[in-house]
Amino acid sequence: MGLALPAESASLWNTIHREAVAVAAAEPALAAWMHEAVVNQSNLASALAQLIAVAVSGSRDEKTVTRRIAERAYRDDPSLIEIATLDLRAPLERDPACPGPLHVLLHFKGYIALQAYRISHRLWESGRTEFARELHGRITQALHVSIHPSVTIGSALFIDHGTGITIGEGVVIGEDVSMLQEVTLSSSPEGEAGAPRIGRGVLLSAGATVLGNVDIGDFAKIGAGSLRGGGVGLRCPHLGSGVKNRTNVGWFTIWRVIQM
Repeated sequence: MGLALPAESASLWNTIHREAVAVAAAEPALAAWMHEAVVNQSNLASALAQLIAVAVSGSRDEKTVTRRIAERAYRDDPSLIEIATLDLRAPLERDPACPGPLHVLLHFKGYIALQAYRISHRLWESGRTEFARELHGRITQALHVSIHPSVTIGSALFIDHGTGITIGEGVVIGEDVSMLQEVTLSSSPEGEAGAPRIGRGVLLSAGATVLGNVDIGDFAKIGAGSLRGGGVGLRCPHLGSGVKNRTNVGWFTIWRVIQM
């Protein structure tokens, strides 16, 4: 998937802004928040910087520093906003229950956690590893979504619900991936070198765990509660819950968590 054009980002922002104005008019109790988060912001970059700063909490000075870091990142690297646009469109296209882009921006904590990760990753890549770790820690504590700053993630990632997501150091995730709550992607607990590589268009269902130096092929569907320590081929079939023993499918092996 190519990056969103600036015109697409502007069009999406205009839709979000109109929705926020309408909510502020219809629900006076929410008007102050709508204005702080969206209506008073000039564009998507400004809104994201504000929302990330609010999400990490801390003192007023700490929020100001976080906002300025985010604003500078968006100013210096406009592709971050183009990617943020694709990330925001992902739930609109894949979640039939999603009411609209304003809802994603304000109420999908996985989306804000993902954008905060993208800022921390840029800091990490530029050598500001301590600040990247600090931002990562604050987002993990506030939103219960932990994405290490070293991780590489393609555009249009959809994190549904988000609580309990853990993505460890060195993981690589392709474009158009979807994941639900409690997913864990990490290196092997036995100390084996390497981390998972997740292909394009993969679906990681709730509670799925992938550990170690393994590849999950493009468009694979990983069943709820499954534990994987071996590669999964291209377009492998969906493997649902309820399997209680080790199962061989093709050339890879699957371990299922016993469903109580």
